[in-house]
Amino acid sequence: MHVLGVVGPSDSGKTTLVERLTDRLAERGRVASVKHLTHAPDIDTEGKDTARHRAAGAATAYGLTDDEGWFATGEDRTLDDTLDALAPDYDYAIVEGFSDAAIPQVVLGDRDHTGPELAAAPTADDVDLDAVLDALAGTEPRATLESLVARIKASPRAERAGAVATFTGRVRARDAPDDEPTEYLSFEKYEGVADDRMETIEAELEAREGVLDVLLHHRTGVIEYGEDIVFVVVLAGHRGEAFRAVEAGIDRLKDEVPLFKKEVTVDDEFWVHERR
Repeated sequence: MHVLGVVGPSDSGKTTLVERLTDRLAERGRVASVKHLTHAPDIDTEGKDTARHRAAGAATAYGLTDDEGWFATGEDRTLDDTLDALAPDYDYAIVEGFSDAAIPQVVLGDRDHTGPELAAAPTADDVDLDAVLDALAGTEPRATLESLVARIKASPRAERAGAVATFTGRVRARDAPDDEPTEYLSFEKYEGVADDRMETIEAELEAREGVLDVLLHHRTGVIEYGEDIVFVVVLAGHRGEAFRAVEAGIDRLKDEVPLFKKEVTVDDEFWVHERR
């Protein structure tokens, strides 16, 4: 799922730009949107909807209507949580108003922001939509294990599959009890070469007897302790073929794909390849 943020002052036309982008992206796939709110909207009707469920202790409460509309209320839901939940079902997510989010942004009115800038303009009317969409296509999509599994299950070869096997690599705090705790890892990739190499590995694994589809994904940028780093997902006829392909996939990715890892602990930081 490609993610695009829109930030700017209240009079810069953010919502208008989100509407225009949504209209264009909906021609290419399913679009979800997320808007930053300064206060909770008034969606409860005299305590008859989700408020009473929440008061009783439900962490999240959904309201479903007869015409298939729905809403939800809850606590402790971050933007990252929301985007991860959307990733399996949507091709695009447009995020309005999260200036501190580390996502690709269209910046209006010189708004301070954290994520990479895809375009900047004084107001929404000054934005070149075609240029924004071209730039968005070149960004790294957001992937989760769930989104990759959903994608591989949609394969035209899925009817021949009796197994889906996966591997997830994550950031651990330490290798040994007395190691300094790792705060985060930072990954950089050899642009173009890394993606081409992963595609080659996928194709070669798919050529194995009984293996139908393979997906490899490795995140880049800063990944904090406890977060997922890398995924291998295999669709195969039987479990043995799936397990063997998953193991080969992660081994070959680590050995053959040009990715560079910086480790930051509480006391030090270093490029891992320089200490081997």
